[in-house]
Amino acid sequence: MMSRDHIQGRSEWVTTRDGRRLHAMVLPGPGPHAPTVVFEAGAAATRSSWALVQPAVGAFARAIVYDRCGLGRSAADPTSRTLRRMADDLNEVLDHFGPGPFVLVGHSAGGPIVRLAAADDPGRIAGLILVDPSDEASDLLLSPVFRRFERAAIRVNLLLARTRLFRLAYRSTIRPLPEDARRDMEREGFTIGVVRTHAAQARTFLDELATWRGAPPGLGEIPVTVVSGGRAGEGMPARVRADANASHAHRAARSANGRHVIAERSGHYVPLTEPGVIIEEIRRLSGA
Repeated sequence: MMSRDHIQGRSEWVTTRDGRRLHAMVLPGPGPHAPTVVFEAGAAATRSSWALVQPAVGAFARAIVYDRCGLGRSAADPTSRTLRRMADDLNEVLDHFGPGPFVLVGHSAGGPIVRLAAADDPGRIAGLILVDPSDEASDLLLSPVFRRFERAAIRVNLLLARTRLFRLAYRSTIRPLPEDARRDMEREGFTIGVVRTHAAQARTFLDELATWRGAPPGLGEIPVTVVSGGRAGEGMPARVRADANASHAHRAARSANGRHVIAERSGHYVPLTEPGVIIEEIRRLSGA
């Protein structure tokens, strides 16, 4: 059991309607009237990926991280991991910690998940922050080349997960994490189960995302901030970075009170390299 003084707070379990248990960690914030911020991690990431952002947010808001099924301490899902299924799970997390209003923060593949969940009940959402998100406006993301690359990367990661090499490959990436969160990530973040979950999500994720080009989730007047990494690297060469940032600018321009922010010193892993950029956007949208 996690210690009560863990930097990411106390553990709490969310039971879904079909009996699955999702592991969450909660920092209660400064009081009962504080806003509630819920974080959604990237495709193969656990709650620990937010450990440089969530504790600072906990000073002015109730700050909640959780593990999607098959990641961290949450058991694998016996059914398919569609984008719709993942958004439904996020909505169950919001129901558990409700009534809101909520600020939702999603990194990478977590961006579409929070958009879809927000569209299901926009009245309880005070704002969205999409951190270097996957976006359907990106031509490269939806291209056959990217799909082949993703399948190949998953196969390689599965091989690496059978050894210590997978964890070692990301040693410098997770080094900035606080010690307790880094230990959690080392223990939970580089397993065969994580790669299999990533593979299960990837089977339909891009196909579902592609359908949004004609009919994106309706967010109404929800304010949206999109944070882009300013640097190439971390698997995103200059051409890919330019395409991604153009899609981010498009998303901000198409959103109510849209705002596009560049994390100038960051590549894809903005929560680890420039957490302060995200923290300030959360503070602004939460009204804290």
